[in-house]
Amino acid sequence: MRFFVAAFFLAAAAVAFANPFKSKIISSSDSVFETTVPGDHFMRITNFTQDGGTDRGVVQVVLPGDAENGGATNVLTAARIDFSTGSNAQNAPEITNRVTIAGPAIVRIRPVVGAKLFITFRKERDEGSGGGGGGGGTPTPLPIFSPTPGVSPTPTASPFIFPTPFN
Repeated sequence: MRFFVAAFFLAAAAVAFANPFKSKIISSSDSVFETTVPGDHFMRITNFTQDGGTDRGVVQVVLPGDAENGGATNVLTAARIDFSTGSNAQNAPEITNRVTIAGPAIVRIRPVVGAKLFITFRKERDEGSGGGGGGGGTPTPLPIFSPTPGVSPTPTASPFIFPTPFN
C-alpha cells in the first residue's frame, strides 16, 4: 500500500511539473502542420531545424482578418543541419533563432521536398503580467506633472507704457 501511495505522489508530481514543450517532425510526405494559438495564449518556438532539401522550411503566421500579403507572414526560417564530416562537410552549423507568437493566430509549416523539419514549441496562457501592451489587466493611469498644477494663465495688463508713433 505504501508503494502505491508513493508512486501516486511521484506520478502526480511528474505530471504537475512536466515540461509542456512539444516536438514535431514534418517529413516531405506529410501534410501541412497547422496549430491554432488562442487569443489568451502565446506560442514560443525554441527550435526549428531542417535536414536535407534545397528549399528552406518556414514558419508562417496568419492573423484573423489579415487580408494584407495574402493573409500570411513568414516569421522564422529553419536552420539547416549537416551531419557529414571530413571532406564532405558543407558548412558550419547555423544558429537557431527563437520566436514568440501572440494569439490569436494560426501557425503553419509546409513540408519541404526531400527534407525533414523538426520543431519544438510550447503554448502558454498569457497570465497578464500587467506590464504594458495589454495582457488582460486594467491599465494603471500615469500621473502627469505640470510646472503650475491647477493654475491657468490669464492675460494681465503690462505695467509699462509704450509710446505709439504719430502719423
